[in-house]
Amino acid sequence: MPIIPQRELRNNVSDVLRRAEGGERFTITVNGRPVAELGPARSGRLAAPEGLARILSDAPVDTAWAQELDRVRREDHAAASDPWTA
Repeated sequence: MPIIPQRELRNNVSDVLRRAEGGERFTITVNGRPVAELGPARSGRLAAPEGLARILSDAPVDTAWAQELDRVRREDHAAASDPWTA
């Protein structure tokens, strides 16, 4: 990943943004220390449903986590109060 000092970014912002739009990623530095990364914007597209289905089918179910989550939800529900009934 190319490193671009703040000054170079300021002086060449159009070129750097054009390169980022083309898919390049950069590390921006201030006084030699990395402070930010710059890269192409995400397209906003969601992952293909087939990909998600494959990931979910390959990932084992963690039953202990599911049980813990259920317990925490029940405790939270039991401790909650309706502020409109007071």
